[in-house]
Amino acid sequence: QVQLVESGGGLVQAGGSLRLSCAASGRTLSNYAMGWFRQAPGKEREFVVAISYGGGTTVYADSVKGRFTISRDNAKNSVDLQMNSLKPEETAVYYCVAGSNMATINHYWGQGTQVTVSS
Repeated sequence: QVQLVESGGGLVQAGGSLRLSCAASGRTLSNYAMGWFRQAPGKEREFVVAISYGGGTTVYADSVKGRFTISRDNAKNSVDLQMNSLKPEETAVYYCVAGSNMATINHYWGQGTQVTVSS
């Protein structure tokens, strides 16, 4: 079992930046692919980014390429998401996820952290 706890959400103006963090416990993070999903009000959850257990492979949703960067520190059992040039439509609850491989990163979920981007 993997427990995930997100932090770093908040209110930011359009064009601004936020850095989300995800702390994992329960099992060694290095054995899991990690990622982020988000859910905007009234919309379905959507994939944002994934990173392989070793950190060598990343996959980004087209909508965030060039603006978001995922990183992980397996020694600290943590994953971060640097978000730049944020847009109002990216207001959402952001969820940290983990899974045994890149195709199943949404097996474990954190409780989510709210990101609000004001226009």
